[in-house]
Amino acid sequence: MTREQLKGSYSEGEALAIYKKVKETGDWLGFLKTFLHDEDYQVTRNMLWGLTKATDKELSALQPMLHELIDKAMNEENSSVRRLSLNIVARLKMEEDDLRTDFLDFCLDHMQNPDEYPGIQSICLKLAFRMCKFYPELMDELKRTLEGMEMEYYKPAVRCVRSRILSGKMK
Repeated sequence: MTREQLKGSYSEGEALAIYKKVKETGDWLGFLKTFLHDEDYQVTRNMLWGLTKATDKELSALQPMLHELIDKAMNEENSSVRRLSLNIVARLKMEEDDLRTDFLDFCLDHMQNPDEYPGIQSICLKLAFRMCKFYPELMDELKRTLEGMEMEYYKPAVRCVRSRILSGKMK
């Protein structure tokens, strides 16, 4: 897959075609490394969108890039690239040693920001929960934060994730 092939506005079908081309080569990591920091956000967005079509097993090849994907999400101005980066991060393993306070703070800020897109808020809620699970004191703080959120400012997707966390249904 070339940079030129990743330019432009793509549809769901085209994202699936990107996935299929990468699957043929099996070079998930090389594909990500090649286009993650492209100067054209559409190239990066389309690359990430194609990767979101991969299975969790296929995406596990990206595990060495976990922190680079986190950095990309935290520093990205384009909301589509930020959301897609976060979606891939959420599908990778996150161990206690992977906990980054800067990323936890990012997730806490973005999950509560009513001006943020609901998809980003929801994924940040899930990621904050995953990070806080390692530490009971952080989990208590997260639950207090969630209880203090005024839900009339949030979309149903965010309300649902919040409810699942508070009810203990999120694992």
